[in-house]
Amino acid sequence: MAVDATQPYDDQNIFAKILRGEIPNKTIYQDDFALAFHDINPQAPTHVLVIPTGAYVSWDDFSARASDAEIAGFVRAVGKVARDMGLVAPGYRLLSNAGTDSHQEVPHLHVHLFAGKPLGPMLVR
Repeated sequence: MAVDATQPYDDQNIFAKILRGEIPNKTIYQDDFALAFHDINPQAPTHVLVIPTGAYVSWDDFSARASDAEIAGFVRAVGKVARDMGLVAPGYRLLSNAGTDSHQEVPHLHVHLFAGKPLGPMLVR
C-alpha cells in the first residue's frame, strides 16, 4: 500500500524497527546519520537501502526538518556506500520514492541503490 508522505512519522514502520534493532538486517554501513543494508526483495543484483537514522517520512520532511549535519551525513553515507561497494565505475542508480503516486511503501525516507547490471530506461514506457 502506498504511503501518504504528508502524514506524521509512524515509529512502528519497519525501518524504525530495524533502527531500534527489533528486526535483523544485513548491514553494509552504519554511522550516526545513516544505516545501509541489503534489501530483502532485491530488484537488481545489487539492491541496497540507505536510510537516515532520524525519523523522517520523505525527502520533503527531511529537507525541511533535518539539521545541516544530518543532511550532509546522510548524503555522504550514500556516496560512501556506492564507493565502498565498487559501484562508481560500472555505474549505479539511486531512487527515492515519495508519496502515493511514486508508490512509496515505507513511511521512512530511504534511498534505493541499484547496480550490478545495465538497468535500462529510467521509467517504464
